[in-house]
Amino acid sequence: MTSIQDSLLDGIAARTIDTARLRVNVLERTADDQGTPPERTVVLVHGNVSSALFWQETMLGLPAGIRAIAVDLRGFGDSEALPVDATRGLGDYSNDVHATLETLGLPTAHLVGWSMGGGVVMQYALDHPALSLTLQAPVSPYGFGGTRPDGTRLTDDDAGCGGGGGNPDFIERLRAGDTSADAPTSPRSVFRGSYVAPGYETDHENIWVASMNTTSTEQGNYPGDSVASANWPGFGAGDVGVLNTMAPKHFNVSRIVELEVKPPILWVHGTADAIVSDASFFDLNHLGAVGAIPGWPGAEVAPAQQMVTQTRAVLSAYAAAGGDVVELNLEGVGHSPHLERPEEFRAALLERIGYAG
Repeated sequence: MTSIQDSLLDGIAARTIDTARLRVNVLERTADDQGTPPERTVVLVHGNVSSALFWQETMLGLPAGIRAIAVDLRGFGDSEALPVDATRGLGDYSNDVHATLETLGLPTAHLVGWSMGGGVVMQYALDHPALSLTLQAPVSPYGFGGTRPDGTRLTDDDAGCGGGGGNPDFIERLRAGDTSADAPTSPRSVFRGSYVAPGYETDHENIWVASMNTTSTEQGNYPGDSVASANWPGFGAGDVGVLNTMAPKHFNVSRIVELEVKPPILWVHGTADAIVSDASFFDLNHLGAVGAIPGWPGAEVAPAQQMVTQTRAVLSAYAAAGGDVVELNLEGVGHSPHLERPEEFRAALLERIGYAG
């Protein structure tokens, strides 16, 4: 398996930090001034089945006056693979990021979260001060799967959500560090088919695949446990592991609307996102609706989650309650705007954090 050091671009360095909670790996730009104030510090939080390595192009493209820090969440990259307590939602990850910033001497910063990382930074804003939030293709504020448009849960056991939804062959290929494109369940195939929209080209695909393969599949990490369910498709969310952190019984950050101090928010998403959308190919109810999984009980019982619609509703309420929200909707872009439209993503981020050069 490729080492983290072999996957670093010129100008990026990795270092490990011992925090009060766990050992955390961070990426930084070698030219950055560690004395940069929080108002010019951007902390980047990756998503599920990835690591800080995915942020390198974004970091290198930011101006010299910015300090850029990308954090490996527990069980990803070179951070410690401690078990994840999913009953806290994404709280373990949020508190890990906070412990990292404390160790770095940063009382706050501008936070950028991608996919699951978007949920992490929303949770962070509920628990700790943040200067701004940039949410890129974020998980819905109501979690992943199993909810109606208003966020209410479809079943008491979150049927079809959580750890039971992990594809066994994909998990085995992660465990083996598979870098091939021999099967639709290989990390490389999943990256090409789900992380980006068709037509994306890069010289760094091997790095992105290596990043995916850092995902820990040890007990308590990816994907997590499940419970038997009398509801279709036969399993419900468990209480440990990555996928269960976003089950709606454990995760709901719609309370950001009630924050007294509301950090400005930038929401970036693409119209061709296969993972976070109103018709997600990772939502088992949607897969049932299109016939990919047999026995679907119908839209009255198991409707697909309206992920983008839910996010828009919560952020609209946030704005109505006095928050400052900017939406950047990118036509034809998939789950990774920072890779697919890097200049537009960086420009929107810099405007959101108020960087004037």
